[in-house]
Formats: sequence, structure tokens, C-alpha cells
Amino acid sequence: MKRTLIVLLVLALALSTFPAPRVAAQSGSTTYTVQPGDNLYRIALKFNTTVAAIQAANGLTSTVIQVGQVLIVPAPETTVTSPTKAPTTASGGAASIPGAYTVQSGDNLYRIALKFNTTVAAIQQLNGLTSTNIRVGQVLKIPGGSTGGSAVTPATPTRTAAPDASATPVPSSGGSIPPTYTVQPGDNLYRISLKFNTTVAAIQQLNGLTSATIRVGQALKIPGGSPSPAATPVPPTAAPGSTATKTPTPAPTSGGSTSTGFELGGQVAAFSRPDLMQYAGMTWVKRQVRWAPTSAAKDFFPLITDAHSKGFKVLLSVLGDAQYAASGNFGAYATFVGELAGAGADGIEVWNEMNIDREWPSGSISPSNYVPMLQQAYNAIKAKNGGTLVVSGAPAPTGFFGGCGGGGCDDKPYIEGLVAAGGLNYIDCIGIHYNEGVVPPTQSSGDPRGNPNHYTRYYETMVDTYYNAAGGKKKLCFTELGYLSGQEWGTVPGGYLWKPPYNLTVAEQAQYLADAVRLSRDQGKTRLLIIFNVDLTNFDSDPQAGYAMIRPGGSCPACDSVRGVTGGR
Repeated sequence: MKRTLIVLLVLALALSTFPAPRVAAQSGSTTYTVQPGDNLYRIALKFNTTVAAIQAANGLTSTVIQVGQVLIVPAPETTVTSPTKAPTTASGGAASIPGAYTVQSGDNLYRIALKFNTTVAAIQQLNGLTSTNIRVGQVLKIPGGSTGGSAVTPATPTRTAAPDASATPVPSSGGSIPPTYTVQPGDNLYRISLKFNTTVAAIQQLNGLTSATIRVGQALKIPGGSPSPAATPVPPTAAPGSTATKTPTPAPTSGGSTSTGFELGGQVAAFSRPDLMQYAGMTWVKRQVRWAPTSAAKDFFPLITDAHSKGFKVLLSVLGDAQYAASGNFGAYATFVGELAGAGADGIEVWNEMNIDREWPSGSISPSNYVPMLQQAYNAIKAKNGGTLVVSGAPAPTGFFGGCGGGGCDDKPYIEGLVAAGGLNYIDCIGIHYNEGVVPPTQSSGDPRGNPNHYTRYYETMVDTYYNAAGGKKKLCFTELGYLSGQEWGTVPGGYLWKPPYNLTVAEQAQYLADAVRLSRDQGKTRLLIIFNVDLTNFDSDPQAGYAMIRPGGSCPACDSVRGVTGGR
């Protein structure tokens, strides 16, 4: 059963007949001649600068460049200039305004947001910015900045590792005094709670914090104060609402995407409410890319830029018509996804629902035919960006075929066949879809439909089926998990009506999503969960809007319920 929305984006490419006018090189800059295969993003990476800085230095109004074109490349940023201090009042005290930061060469809003542990949207709102355009020398107010005279301090550049800090005990005065920890660049409450085997809520309570905002240099009292011995921390089990599973957004090409911690995201169409996604604790956004042998990867780079500018990692699900899933096209597909990785895609799902003939050529459906595509794609992706998370295409969850054959394959034997064919060597996690549930994810029996014991009926048995098929060697990535409520419409189409009159109430949908997030986080079998969906609005023979977190009237009960588990971000 296919629940994914296939988004075909045709992005107009502004062609430039003549190279942009040459601009005199500034002090410390260099020149670079564009080579075949170059784009501004790759050049920016080579010289440790940004696309925006190169555009500004050369007077470019688009990202189009030509082989042989000579570009001025601004000098790389080697130090972070201290931000300007908050202005003082006439009496000499600090003005009660947020801290200020002066834009440096190579900055953009995304980098500044990372420096100060905030978001692009928050900086834009505070400064009244209607776009992400900023200029060198511009003074920006920083959310969470000083209201008492202390200048805002940015994180150290990523080239310098943050110190391996530990808790420093407070001298005892006879009582049991909690140890303290000084906040380091790149810290947030979630990371600190993992270091000391505690929870965000416990740190907040002990320190009287009413939000998750902290600043570099701040001294925090640590409950218990015992650093966790685990080399790779796993979020502690907690009741809903007690632990915030928030992870700071990395730079676009960081290697953090393949880490083993749990993260949450949502599939979008318009991507118009990143604020609600952040409120719910999401750090990832999923977009779908429709591929054909003639497709150009650069046409989809704006999806990556858009996600990063809004403070999200991006998972691109790259799929195409069944006719293109042939071995003669695997090389072209691998090149395409490799270029997406090189442009900063944080995760790539390699195809989609390959076990049914809607997505793979009838007669050749077999995991042994898919693994060569997966292998070529994996090698191309990792060659361009070792930090890109590679997810195997999630099969359609079904027991329709009663086994596995060229005309179709149930998902359980398909995953087992993928493992047998060596597919685990070419993925970071196993793709999985779950979107037919009408009972709570904590329940593993009692489905009201026929065949109530089939594993696809329940969240728990779906997870165990996939995880055990891989012998626990790879975690799962839910590239779609959703619950369908047709309450506002009073019904759902016949093929989706599993529990009359409209499957779930909106309140049930919100609670089930929160429970699924909590289970995925706490059980240690899931690496990434993408909720299907955030903002789709179609409700016809394929009732996508019924799965949406944002309901027809604009409310989002699921945002509140999921935030109760994650603590938001």
C-alpha cells in the first residue's frame, strides 16, 4: 500500500548567456577557474566559504556558472569575530535587549543560527527579516542574547573540537550539593543530559529553567552528576513529556547524519510551517524527488538549500517510474543521488516500495535485483559525502502476495531476501513504512479487521519483523509512519475504511503518533522516524489530508501531543 506523496518538481533554471561581470579581488581572496562538474556549492566547500559569499564577491544573481569562468573566492573564515556588546543605557547599565552580532565574511543565517544554538526563523523574526539575505557588517539581534550586559558568545568554529568537559563538583559545605557543568560551544540540554545520564526535565527543574535555552559559559547544576559511560549515548527511557529528544541541526555536510541516536522528522508538501515542526521536536524534513534517466540533480538542489535555511536536515526519497528501475539505468541513478549527497543532502532513500509492480517492473521484482542498484547508489553517495544517511527503499507493507515472486513480494520475505543478498553492506538503516494502524502502537492484538494477527496490523510487530530479519545489525528508518483520521470529512474512501465511520478521531491520531514517537525513541531499534505527513491537503481517492498533522482548520493537536514526548526544540 502506497502512502507517499510523489512530488515532481520542475524548477526553472535561469540560463546566463554571458559570465557575470568580473569584480576586483578583495584582500585575502583568491581566484578560481570553474572546472567541469563544478557548482557553487562544491566550490564553497573547497575553499571553506559559502555560496552566498561567492555570489556577493562576483556580483552573481543566480547559482549558474560556466566552465572556464573565473570566480573571486573570498578568504575562508578562520576565526569568529566576537559579537558587539549590547548597548548600555544612559545610566551605564545594560539595555534590556537581545545580544547583537555583526555579520562576518562567509556568514549566512544558517551558520549564525548554529553558532548561537538558535534557528534561522527565530533570527528572522527578531530582526524583521523577510528573506535570508544578509550582508557583511550588518548587526543582527540574537535570540536568547544578553539582557543583563553579557555579550552573546558564539560557538567556536567547527574546525576546533569542543573541549571534552566534565562536571566540576562544588565545594561541599556539609550538605549534598549537585555538581556543576559549564556549557560548552555546541551544547544543548539534550546533549548535556546524555553526558550525565539524566534527563532534560531534571536539569531544567534543578536549575529553575522555564525553557530549553542555554548559553555558552553558563553554569548548570547536574542531577546526580555521573557522566554516562556509553561511548554512543542512547536516549534514556522516560514517560511521555519527561525527556526532550532534541538534536541540534548540523552543518549541511557534517558527518553527523549517520550517528546512531534517534531523530524525528515529517514529510511535507508546502513546507510552510517549519515553526510547528520545530515545536513538535522535528529536526528532519522529508521531500520526494522523482527521477528519470534524463533528470539533472542540480534542479533539486533548492530543496536542500530550503531545508537547511529553515534549520532542518533533509531526507530525499529518490524514486521513479517502474520502467526506469532496470539495471541499465542504475549507473545514471547512482550518479544522480551522488550529486544530491555532494550538494548537502543529509539522507537519501534509495527508491521506494520496490516489492510491488507500481514501483518496480513486473516480472523482475526481487531483492536480488534491487541490491545492485542499492550498491551503486551507496558507493556514489558515500564517495561524495560520507555523512549522508543511506536508507534502503521501504517496501510496501503487505501480505497480499502470500510470499515472494517476480510479480510481487510481501515485505517480510523481501527484507529477508535483501539481507541474504548482502544489502546490509550498502545501507545505514532499513527503510520501513507503517500507515494502516487503527489501534494504539502499544497494542499488538485486537485489530477489528480480518486477519487480525498479521504483523502489518501493528506497530510493534512491524518493528520486530524488520529488525529481527536483519538480526539487529541495522536500525530502522521509518520513511513513512502515519495514522488516518477522516473525522472532519465524516468518512474515508472505501479502500481506507478500516474502522467505521472514519477510522480514528483526530484526538486518537494525535495520541497514537505521540506513542509511536515515544516507543521508537525508547526501544533503541529506530534511527529515524518520518511522520506521514505534516501538511498535505488532498482528500480524494487517496486521503492524504486525513493523515496530516495539520488539520483542515489549521489546528495541530498532534504537534502538541508529540511535543509532550520530545520537549520540542
